[in-house]
Amino acid sequence: SLTSLGLFHVLGRELERHQLEQLNTKFGAAEILIFRSRNTANWQRVRQTFDAWSMPTQTTRFWVSSSDPQFTYGETSQIEPPARRGAHRLSIDGRESRWLVRSVPIPANGSRAAVQLMVGVDTTSVASTQKAIAVALVVLSLVGVTMVTILGYVIAAFGLNPLRRLSREARAIGPKNLGQRLSVSQLPAEVADVASGINTALDRLESSWQQLEVFNAEVAHELRTPLTNLIGQTQVALRRERSAPHLEEVLHSNLEELERLRTVVNDMLFLARADQGERATNLLATSIAEEIRKTVEFLDYLREESGVRIVIEGDAHAQVDVALFRRAVINLLHNAIQHSERNSDIRVRIDILDRQVSIAVENHGPEIAEYHLPRLFDRFYRVGSAGLGLGLSIVKAIALMHRGRVFARCENGNTIVGFSVAAM
Repeated sequence: SLTSLGLFHVLGRELERHQLEQLNTKFGAAEILIFRSRNTANWQRVRQTFDAWSMPTQTTRFWVSSSDPQFTYGETSQIEPPARRGAHRLSIDGRESRWLVRSVPIPANGSRAAVQLMVGVDTTSVASTQKAIAVALVVLSLVGVTMVTILGYVIAAFGLNPLRRLSREARAIGPKNLGQRLSVSQLPAEVADVASGINTALDRLESSWQQLEVFNAEVAHELRTPLTNLIGQTQVALRRERSAPHLEEVLHSNLEELERLRTVVNDMLFLARADQGERATNLLATSIAEEIRKTVEFLDYLREESGVRIVIEGDAHAQVDVALFRRAVINLLHNAIQHSERNSDIRVRIDILDRQVSIAVENHGPEIAEYHLPRLFDRFYRVGSAGLGLGLSIVKAIALMHRGRVFARCENGNTIVGFSVAAM
């Protein structure tokens, strides 16, 4: 439509230019012809020439007015005198006509009096041509818009077929078939990227779903056992009258179970806050080695029972939330003590790497399979059967709260698990 509008404007300008050239040519010839006439005999030849130029198509007209009636031509009584020089529309009886005219006064020459020459060309044909062009362009524009609309719809419908197929496959995926994936091989490259991204998201979703199922089972088991113990012990205690020492023993046992329940609930609440992007706030600049030494003291009983020795190597300073930091170190050391060979050494290495303070706990014990290592810090993921699988998840959450990261690897029969925090 815009192209048609521009084309119509250009064609209109060109038609007007050609018409103006035609007017100027006739006007120049008539002006020379009159200027050279000197008497009435010459004027008769001028009149005959004007008749010859006007008669074939009647698209050109000449008007000559003068104070001497002998030197006039055409009907000038209804024509308003020209208001300006140059080409303009002729006014007849106060109304603008179809004639485009030019006018010029010509001085007297010989016995010929001074005259006023006006030459006009009919603009009807140009107006008709412009109207026909406008109608043609409008029709062509409408046809073009219609064709583009239909073609665009067909192309869009054809191009969206892969997305429709993808949508059907995606709707077919549910909790019962989370392992199903979108077929990528027959898709266009652009849509294949989208499908690959969806498949990757489905992989993560399936993994999370599986972890959630394991979590539900494990939490149900972990909560059911202490709850069952609490209910059973309480029911037994209430069956008959008990002595104060016996009731005190029951209460102590119940307290242990309640503490276990509280630990599970607190761990879940902590991980939920970490998932919401909570950052460590109570930061304190401290020696990492010193904080680890203080933490080791809490594990003396467990360490002595297992016959292991904890060696701290290196030191660095960082700003940490002391309580969170010690909790992460306790989880790492507790895992290392549980899985270390008796009378072996557990090494805690402190290094500064890439503006991060790294705390790596290395122990010698059963080697962890390679495929387990990337998922050790996943929530509810367990290599063995002990615990809920939340200890290393908490370590990862604490590391992220300190703008750090976690890592796990096996080297020369030793397992190295650790985390880092931002250096000062």
